[in-house]
Amino acid sequence: MSASPVLAVIGAGPAGLAAALAAARRGVRVTVLDSAAQAGGQFYRQPAGALGARRPKALHHQWRTWERLRDGLAEEIAAGRITYLTERHVWFVERRTSEGQSPVAVPGQAGVAAPAPDAYAVPGPAGPRFTVHALLGPGQERSEAVRADAVLLATGGYEKVLPFPGWTLPGVVTAGGAQAMLKGGLVLPGRVAVVAGTGPLLMPVATGLAAAGAEVAALVESADPKAFARHAATLAAHPDKLVEGARYAGQLLRHRVPLVSRYAVVEAHGKGALEAVTIAALDSAGRVRPGTERHIPCDTLAVGHGMLPHTDLAEGLGCRVEGLNVAVDAEQRTDVPGVWAAGETTGIGGSALSLAEGHIAGRSAAARLRGRTPDPRAWAAAAKSRTKMREFGAALAAVYVPPAHWAEQLRDDTLVCRCEEVPASAVREAVAELGATDARSVKLLTRAGMGWCQGRMCSAAVAGLSGCQEGSARRPFARPVPLGVLARTTDDDAQADADAEDPS
Repeated sequence: MSASPVLAVIGAGPAGLAAALAAARRGVRVTVLDSAAQAGGQFYRQPAGALGARRPKALHHQWRTWERLRDGLAEEIAAGRITYLTERHVWFVERRTSEGQSPVAVPGQAGVAAPAPDAYAVPGPAGPRFTVHALLGPGQERSEAVRADAVLLATGGYEKVLPFPGWTLPGVVTAGGAQAMLKGGLVLPGRVAVVAGTGPLLMPVATGLAAAGAEVAALVESADPKAFARHAATLAAHPDKLVEGARYAGQLLRHRVPLVSRYAVVEAHGKGALEAVTIAALDSAGRVRPGTERHIPCDTLAVGHGMLPHTDLAEGLGCRVEGLNVAVDAEQRTDVPGVWAAGETTGIGGSALSLAEGHIAGRSAAARLRGRTPDPRAWAAAAKSRTKMREFGAALAAVYVPPAHWAEQLRDDTLVCRCEEVPASAVREAVAELGATDARSVKLLTRAGMGWCQGRMCSAAVAGLSGCQEGSARRPFARPVPLGVLARTTDDDAQADADAEDPS
């Protein structure tokens, strides 16, 4: 009797966990790889056990959902249906063709065609078709190769960062970074904080910091309150979300956190570290209104301007990307046979959407890996939730839009790319004087995006400052890889082949 097919799930956030549980409970062996030491992703980030947190659920909402995911994962691991690999930083997923080759496909590249819709029957007689390469542990100096018959990408998203004068000062962190410090490390980034930018993440960050003992001097939201009225019908169709928002608003009042709407941070000040920020009102076009500046002393600025999907692994596999999101069908399949995607990588929409997409993807993968045609009626409730949450996510995206003219506040000496220390003047010169017409030209002329983060921090800023369309970066690897790891990859592949032949 042949062994059960193997599904590799990359990411252990809401989407990845929902997918892994759905697939494992339907006869598929699942290997979950995650970069964190504990499951949960950013949304359910847990403090290390050694910290002895007495009430970790105080840092979360939807705790019962997390308990079901956590307990389900533990049960499937104990039953041997899920192998859970922590601190695995996946840098590349290798796909083997029917001829045994391992192409590196780039979306839009000549000769890379979308496969036929009926080409999803896996595994094939030649054995596992995918090799997942991951760096191990905090040092990330060794790599591990995991064989799988199919891959499910649940890699989540990352924060969109827009620069402003002073944003490189110590004490300026992303909103998600401040939340991660609080949830994962039980530490405050500072004593007096300003939370600023735009997006639904700002309210839980502000209330979390205040509840933990920080003085939150202001919550500065650049979105226009009138934008909510324009999407009232869609928002009203989600009373649970309205209740959640009202609860956060009540917490802000209880902690006496001032909410300043239609304002933005225009500069951070300090000598060696953050000491204060200047905020200013925005007009209807998103420009700063002269004379409205306000000075707020603080030692921490938690700033965020929304989220962007992680698409690196999908693009390395040759999956089609529409705009900024990995394109999927009704089953959460990409256009590459044997590859599914779920959660924020297919579009930013929150944990409820990620759970629904993960459940659908896991059930679809389980059916097709076992040679069956899935019945969409089996996940009708999840599909209904997915539709509603996508509509809700689209409404929020339309409301929480960064100020249209944020780039006008950048001085010529303001760094845009921190890794390569590229100032705004260099980007402007590349466009105005050197003829750059797209983000790639700007990168070649200025080195913006060539540093350690490979444009993850600065790509949105470079696109906005240069007037180019924001798009995915199409990186060959999902994270920096030591040369020694690349040199040893063939040895890892040989060991993975041996393990695949003898799974015991």
